[in-house]
Amino acid sequence: MIEGEAALLQQPLFAGLAPELAVSLADGVRALHFEAGTRLFQEGGAADEFFLIRAGVVGLETRIPGRGAVLFATLGAGEMLGVSWLVPPYRWCFDARALATARCFGVDARRLRALCDQDHDLGYELLRRLSAQLVRRLHDTRLQMLDVYRSPRR
Repeated sequence: MIEGEAALLQQPLFAGLAPELAVSLADGVRALHFEAGTRLFQEGGAADEFFLIRAGVVGLETRIPGRGAVLFATLGAGEMLGVSWLVPPYRWCFDARALATARCFGVDARRLRALCDQDHDLGYELLRRLSAQLVRRLHDTRLQMLDVYRSPRR
């Protein structure tokens, strides 16, 4: 068990779930610590774990030919890092690197997918929560695009 089920259930993704789920969820979770500059995962790698950020800042990067790694988003405490674990082929679509020392929960995605397959109510509830985060991120991306492509004032 990692720092108790209560710490896990305080994370926004799992907050408010039935307490009896804490034991089965906690079995597939580990507490992690990443120093600034440490790569959490790399584009194309196996996405068999995702992260719940407890403290610190993690940058999302993509590689652009001729420019190298380009930072396109930052995530902080209370946010989930990674959704590539959710859909086949379970491969990361970008890189993630700690910009400041980060403490995270690492969640075993294969185990969580199996739990959701066994308990469809759990799967549905988590999918609703993940979808809400994805919609927020798409909205943020839209705002970034509007800023990048806006016409200069005359």
